[in-house]
Amino acid sequence: MKQIITQGIRTAVLIAAICTVAPSLALAADPSPSPFQQATPGYQYNFPRDHGSHPTYKTEWWYYTGHLQSKTGRSFGFELTFFRRAMPPGDIKTLPSKWSIHHVYLAHFAVTDVTGKGFHFTEKLSREGLGKAGADESRLHVWIDDWHAEAATDQTGIHTLTAHDETHGLTLTLQPAKPLITHGVDGISRKEAGTDHASHYISFTRLTTTGSLTVNGESFEVTGTTWMDHEFGSSDLGNDQVGWDWFSIQLEDNTELMLYRMRRADGSSDLASSGTVVSEDGHSRHLAVADFQIESTATWTSTESKATYPSRWRLTVPSLDLTLDVTPLLADQELRTSRSTKVTYWEGAVAVTGTKQGRPVKGQGYVELAGYVERIKM
Repeated sequence: MKQIITQGIRTAVLIAAICTVAPSLALAADPSPSPFQQATPGYQYNFPRDHGSHPTYKTEWWYYTGHLQSKTGRSFGFELTFFRRAMPPGDIKTLPSKWSIHHVYLAHFAVTDVTGKGFHFTEKLSREGLGKAGADESRLHVWIDDWHAEAATDQTGIHTLTAHDETHGLTLTLQPAKPLITHGVDGISRKEAGTDHASHYISFTRLTTTGSLTVNGESFEVTGTTWMDHEFGSSDLGNDQVGWDWFSIQLEDNTELMLYRMRRADGSSDLASSGTVVSEDGHSRHLAVADFQIESTATWTSTESKATYPSRWRLTVPSLDLTLDVTPLLADQELRTSRSTKVTYWEGAVAVTGTKQGRPVKGQGYVELAGYVERIKM
C-alpha cells in the first residue's frame, strides 16, 4: 500500500498504540461513528495539493523504498516512511495550548546492506506542537525533527529525502522517471469487499535516485531507483482481516507491478485485494483479485518475534503472460517498532526473475508483510 498499505503502520503518542503501514497499514475496526472524512468514489485528485497532508482523514503515509548501488559495486535497499495519525477530537483535552496533539507523526527508516548481509532500522515518534513534526497541506513536505521528505512544485518535481541515526543515514535526490499514477477504481483503492473500507492511493513507480548513504559510519555515493507511495483514508482493517501482503515490482523492461492481498483470519484473500500494472509509457491498468495469483513457495521464521513469514513467492498475471519468482535479498528484514507504531512487520528488498510473453525478464522490488506476529490492531 505500502499499501497497503492502506491502512498502514501508525500509532500514537499518549495513547497505547497506533496503527501500521504500508501498503497499507491498518487498525482494528471501531464500531463508533467516525469523526473523520472517508475515502469515497469519485474523488478528483488535484496536484500538487494532493501530495500534501489531508488532516480531515484519520491515517496517512508517505512511503519510499529503493535499491541503491555504490561506485564500488556495493548494493543496498532502503525504506523511509512518514506516518500521520489524527487524534479523535474528543480525545484532545488540552485546547487551546500550542502543545495540543491533533496529529501524531511517526517515521521508519531502514537500510538493507545486501553486500554486507546486514539490516538496520530505526524509528521516530513526535507531536506536531511547536513545529517538531508536521506536514504541509499544499505540497509534499513532511518532517519529524531533521528527517524530512519534500518535493518541488515546479516542473522538475524533484523529491529530497533526509534521515539518519548514530550509524546510518541517507540524503537522496529523486527525479520522477514516469508520471504519477492512481490506484484502484473511481478514485479509491478498496481494502474490504462490499464495504466502504478504502483509501486514496497514488504512486511514483520509478524515480531515478542519487545521493549519499551511510552504513555503520561509512559513507557511500549511490545511484539507483526508488518507488514512492502516498496513501490516505479513515477506515481500518475489517473485522475478519488480520493483515496484508504487498508487492512493488520494477522490471528491467521499464514496466512496474503493484499487488496486494488483504489476508482474512482463515488465510484467504479478501475479494477487494487488487493491483496495478504500469506500462512502459506510464499508462496504468487496474487488476482485480481474479486477475493475478500470489503463491508462497518458502518460509522464514524470525528469531526475535518468532513469527513465520512467507519468504519466496511466485506471482502470476495471466493477461500479461507474466510469471515472476520473487526472492528476498536478505532473509531477516523484520522491523520491530516498539518505540513508535508498536507493530512488528517484514519490509524487505527482493530480486525478481521470470518470464513475460515467453521471454526472460528480471527486476527488483520491495515486499511488505503485516499481521504475521499478531493482528494489526489499535
